[in-house]
Amino acid sequence: MTDRPLTLMAVHAHPDDEATSTGGVLARYAAEGIRTVLVTCTDGGCGDGPGGVKPGDPGHDPAAVALMRRRELEESRDILKISDLETLDYADSGMMGWPSNDAPGSFWRTPVEEGAARLAELMRHYRPDVVVTYDENGFYGHPDHIQAHRITMAALEMTTLTPKVYWTTAPRSMMQRFGEIMREFHPDMPEPDPAEAAAMAEIGLPDEEITTWVDTTSFSGQKFDALAAHASQGENIFFLGMGKERFGELMGMETFVRVRDTTGAAVPENDLFAGLR
Repeated sequence: MTDRPLTLMAVHAHPDDEATSTGGVLARYAAEGIRTVLVTCTDGGCGDGPGGVKPGDPGHDPAAVALMRRRELEESRDILKISDLETLDYADSGMMGWPSNDAPGSFWRTPVEEGAARLAELMRHYRPDVVVTYDENGFYGHPDHIQAHRITMAALEMTTLTPKVYWTTAPRSMMQRFGEIMREFHPDMPEPDPAEAAAMAEIGLPDEEITTWVDTTSFSGQKFDALAAHASQGENIFFLGMGKERFGELMGMETFVRVRDTTGAAVPENDLFAGLR
């Protein structure tokens, strides 16, 4: 036994990602006395600027956007009671196929070994018992999410640590429900073309393939407020339009796939720390 607290490390791509898929577990485990460490890999400079100005449009200043998003990230950290925030500050790569993918300093262009070495140092420092990041497709194909996955898995190989490792995911049943809700809130939204519909159908996993279902209903208010802290990106955060009560009803369960484990804890499980306490 050791006096060192149990530690969760979540490795995310951008400011606001921490709240979207892991806001509930970060808040829940912080409330349970577990050390929560958030690593944010990029500066978010390809997000919307003041007034909703888009990347590449006149008036969009990536450096100013990054500074604004750092302040929002710190507010989200405080709301979720995250113990430690670490930022790698790579340049946001933008969506797949954007010219910013190949800009000097972009996360997507950074050699995996370089990013992994920096992350491995953080892992050695914090010695996480649980590590959470994205799957190999970054959940939906965003280059920075894919790169976060790559450096996380490579960093683990550079250390002697043996944490439980999880990838964020969503049940396909829930994804279908989200589509219905989006049309409810945006009745004029055009139907996706067949290719887009097919791609959307592949996001997430069949319910039976999900190993870990963590009930964070009691912390959904914090999760909502953490998302709302990223006010500059409000146009892109669909969930805020639901209102806090409905958000809590729909977003109270966070789901993961366990990909590494040395505890032998049975699956499905309802706790990222099953077998560790």
